[in-house]
Amino acid sequence: MEGVTAEGDRADDLDALYAAKLADFTPLRTKLAAEAKKRGDAEAAKQISAARKPTTAAHVVNVLVLNDPTVRGRLTDLGERLRAAHAGMDGSVIRELTTEQRRLIDELARAAFEQAELNATAALRDDVTATLQAAIADPDVAARLGRLTKAEQWSGFGEFGDTAIVFKPVPKKQTKAEPTPQAAEKGDDKGDAERRRRQQARAELAAAEHAKAEADDALDELQSDLAAARLRRDDARRRLADAESALTAAEDAYEQAKQDSREAAAVVKQAKARLK
Repeated sequence: MEGVTAEGDRADDLDALYAAKLADFTPLRTKLAAEAKKRGDAEAAKQISAARKPTTAAHVVNVLVLNDPTVRGRLTDLGERLRAAHAGMDGSVIRELTTEQRRLIDELARAAFEQAELNATAALRDDVTATLQAAIADPDVAARLGRLTKAEQWSGFGEFGDTAIVFKPVPKKQTKAEPTPQAAEKGDDKGDAERRRRQQARAELAAAEHAKAEADDALDELQSDLAAARLRRDDARRRLADAESALTAAEDAYEQAKQDSREAAAVVKQAKARLK
């Protein structure tokens, strides 16, 4: 039972750590590791000390899942139903589940930002949405919810996990008023090129904003570490000054005691001389 209790304590500590505000992550990690070490749980202290500070997007999703344990189950259940529909190539069910996926992700993303009390930038919202989609598509990602350290992205084959419509409508029969196939093809090519250019630009912007967000998160953690190191240095300097002051006082007291001893010895000597 002691092993079960220890594992429960570790899980509780990690839950508290990943549910805390990002600004509190580093000092809380130090505190929890020290408490685990004090109670004799070296393994917990090691795990807590090794816990990496999450990016903002990962933090938002972690807080959502830790505050509402049903979130993981809802994402996992939808993922299982989507995989079954894709395996059965059931187009109508896939379309229904894709709509359900959009609604679920939108609902959870709104709840996540409300709980995290953060102003969602476009890049941050994209990262949170992509992470929720990845949790639907990948059971491994779903299993790690609550302990994520970075945003996740579904990188599997096909469009599973994406919110794109899977099946395209059947085109209408061409009429005389419609453009010729050659003209339509040229227009489509031009439109496709413009869409690809815009998509590329949006992807580059999102990547740049994401890189900046991660750099800012890293800077925040390093600033926190620097502040903690300075506090430790200042505390060490104070202790050294106190120790030096105590040493000086002890040396002065010792010298005074030596002087008192010499004077007392002289008095004893004089007293003995008078007795002779």
